[in-house]
Amino acid sequence: MNIFDKSFSPSEAQLRYLDADYVVLRPGSFVRCAITGTPIPLDELTYWNVDRQEPYLNAEAAYTAHQRHGIPAR
Repeated sequence: MNIFDKSFSPSEAQLRYLDADYVVLRPGSFVRCAITGTPIPLDELTYWNVDRQEPYLNAEAAYTAHQRHGIPAR
């Protein structure tokens, strides 16, 4: 299956976030930002938190999560 198939419909993936990578638990084409709810295509996913297992759209959203949840610096 690829995105050019007429039957392709984007679906939300389920991931397990690791320190420098992630593992796909349920295949899909995107995840949702934990702060904004915006879909993030997997090939554009750059920011996430391993401890909270949350993806973020961008650095600003990651910083907002840091402020909101008081995530300790590593």
